[in-house]
Amino acid sequence: MRGLRPQAVAARIGEIAPSAARFADQWPTGQDVEVLPLVRHVLAEIGVGYLFSEDAPTLLPFASRLFLAREVLVRPSRWVWPRWMPTPARRFRTRQQVAFTNALRPIVRRRRSSGRLGDDVLGQMLRPSSHYGLLPEEAILDTLPGITVATFETPSRAAGWILLHLARHPQAAGRVAAEAALLPADPAATTSTHLDRLQYTQALVREVLRLHPPSWLLTRRATRQTQLAGYTIDAGSTVLVCPYTAHRDAREHSEPDQFRPERWLDDSGSPAKPGVFLSFGTGPHGCEGAALAMAMLTLLTAQTARRYHLSEPPGPEPSYQVTTLEGLTAVGLRLRATLRT
Repeated sequence: MRGLRPQAVAARIGEIAPSAARFADQWPTGQDVEVLPLVRHVLAEIGVGYLFSEDAPTLLPFASRLFLAREVLVRPSRWVWPRWMPTPARRFRTRQQVAFTNALRPIVRRRRSSGRLGDDVLGQMLRPSSHYGLLPEEAILDTLPGITVATFETPSRAAGWILLHLARHPQAAGRVAAEAALLPADPAATTSTHLDRLQYTQALVREVLRLHPPSWLLTRRATRQTQLAGYTIDAGSTVLVCPYTAHRDAREHSEPDQFRPERWLDDSGSPAKPGVFLSFGTGPHGCEGAALAMAMLTLLTAQTARRYHLSEPPGPEPSYQVTTLEGLTAVGLRLRATLRT
């Protein structure tokens, strides 16, 4: 998708950075805060804004309810219902998807009729491409609900783990803060050049994604018979790939259970083989939103560390919540922020 390519994301860093700064500005200090709802709200604002720019305020409430519908759908149940069964959770999800589509449809028609398509992701989808030509309205409406939720659903899970590691590793947080101090005072003036200079911050984000890949289980279908690790995979077979275990393989990552962001900066220790870092998948079917997610997470991490020391309050450790749809989430994560001096 053209609007999610790395060069497209790089051109719009100045639109992403202000929301990341507002998140840091609004964090309540001196009290224990449940992190995930706070992070999810700001990343939804960034993601929906990136997709729809001036139309984002109209669509943000519908996107939030669509996310809630997915949350309801993956809650643990004593029963496994057939796919065709219209359970209450499935009906709720359908209603929210219809509501989002009904809110988006007039925006699509207004932009097309006025000729002011916009430079955001929706605008790129409304323009003809050399490969697909002009996309039908229904194709756009069918595609965007899933993309919209994906722009903040998975990054929110990742951000929770990142903030937890900032709290547990104050020296690493200090290095991030030192890099972030060189960002422009006006977040809107942030460019891709500034983002590229946050090398340690990006390494820290990648290291957390290695240890806690939000999408812990990937599926791929074999298009032809092949051999994999001594096993014969028949054409049409579904192969399950677990990034969580692959990322902790000592054959590919030295000291795989250790939090060591420097591994991504040190040429002798940085994994060089294609496919050893799977947090965004790999190959032609890798995550299209990887560049946007990395930009969001890097700026959020930098702005938070720039302003605050984070700490864990006394109490139980955050627990893993693992589902095949929702991924790997730090449940019960609470942190306390104090201003850096």
